[in-house]
Amino acid sequence: MDPRSEVLLRQADLFQGQLLLAGLPADDLLGKLPAANGWCWHAGDQAALDARFAGRSHFGVNAPTQAFEGAVLFLPKSRDLANYLLNALASRLGGRELFLVGEKRGGIEGAAKQLHAFGRPRKLDSARHCQLWQVTVENPPVAVELQSLAEHYELPLPEGPLNIISLPGVFSHGRLDRGTALLLQHLDKLPAGHILDFGCGAGVLGAALKRRYPQNSVTMLDVDAFAAASSRLTLAANNLEAEVITGDGIDAAPLYLDAILSNPPFHTGVHTNYQASENMLKKAAQHLKKGGELRIVANSFLRYQPLIEAHLGNCTTVAEGQGFKIYNAKRG
Repeated sequence: MDPRSEVLLRQADLFQGQLLLAGLPADDLLGKLPAANGWCWHAGDQAALDARFAGRSHFGVNAPTQAFEGAVLFLPKSRDLANYLLNALASRLGGRELFLVGEKRGGIEGAAKQLHAFGRPRKLDSARHCQLWQVTVENPPVAVELQSLAEHYELPLPEGPLNIISLPGVFSHGRLDRGTALLLQHLDKLPAGHILDFGCGAGVLGAALKRRYPQNSVTMLDVDAFAAASSRLTLAANNLEAEVITGDGIDAAPLYLDAILSNPPFHTGVHTNYQASENMLKKAAQHLKKGGELRIVANSFLRYQPLIEAHLGNCTTVAEGQGFKIYNAKRG
């Protein structure tokens, strides 16, 4: 059981009504709170919740439309995303209860200060390195459209400028990260056919690929619904067409790909987690055609080259700079 869920269950009498659990972990919390429903934006968590509690968790970037008596927000890593989620929940809870739970290392004490805009918050519990806060929403805010919170920036490319749109919570929100910047300089000589952008984020890499190789089919995959929504906005802003899908890692990717490109993720919430990236490297060959190519950028300290060679064969370093390396390998 997630420690945040354990803290909630210490006050279980408060959570017996028709509550919405926003950003809930994929544990047994819905089993312990049979009248509650979830709102999830992590495809892996959603799949796990669907398997155990079918129909009780909503997936997407917008809150479910059905009414709820109160809500619990599991604090996300991104402060911008937390602001959006608190607004989305509080705008529908006038006179009712909004709870906020999170890890101390995730900034729960600072985030709890945001509850003052809605009423008079109080700390209900502190345990398992987590805190639980509650506020009666006396001043419900006006609901803010998610797209109005998007960050826009222009990316100069040889093929022409690319307009990037990122939503709160998306990796490198509102700016180009150094790893992707390096990879964008090394997109030459990619094979024709079907290309996957793994961990697409705001759609920078996938959109650049489609702009440079318009005849190629591009699929963009991310575990996060906000990233997928950002990628669709980026594509639309540049009049580009590509497939955008959500799924939990490389297992959700198409087969018979001609190339996989990625600046692979290595965080889950506030925790460092290399599992999705390492699983992609181990299974990339299963999704590539014979002769298909893997090209990734990663922090130089990560020992990805031996892992790639163990599953794909010879791996070369294409470029290196600013603490990053680009690795390239082909399926034999």
